[in-house]
Amino acid sequence: MIVEERCYILHPTFSVNDYMEVLRRDGLEVQTATLGGLIGYFTTEVGELNAIVSLWQYDSFEERQRRRALLSADAGWQNYLRQVRPMISSMSNRLLNRAV
Repeated sequence: MIVEERCYILHPTFSVNDYMEVLRRDGLEVQTATLGGLIGYFTTEVGELNAIVSLWQYDSFEERQRRRALLSADAGWQNYLRQVRPMISSMSNRLLNRAV
């Protein structure tokens, strides 16, 4: 099992609520239906602010690759990305292996 941590830092002109509104309306349904394994979306209280972190669980790296490719090919997902990409200042991504 692996966990993918995706972190998006928003431009100061956008709020976490702006991003989450678009996610709930146009992205979350297609994302969860395709990727499965959503652990949750989180926001930061300390450290870098105006950040959104999502955690996703996969059985393997190969399963993650397969599901991400399916998501990338989805027209609804591409529409969602066109709306949120202008909001994002920077992105980071980590794959975490279970240690215990």
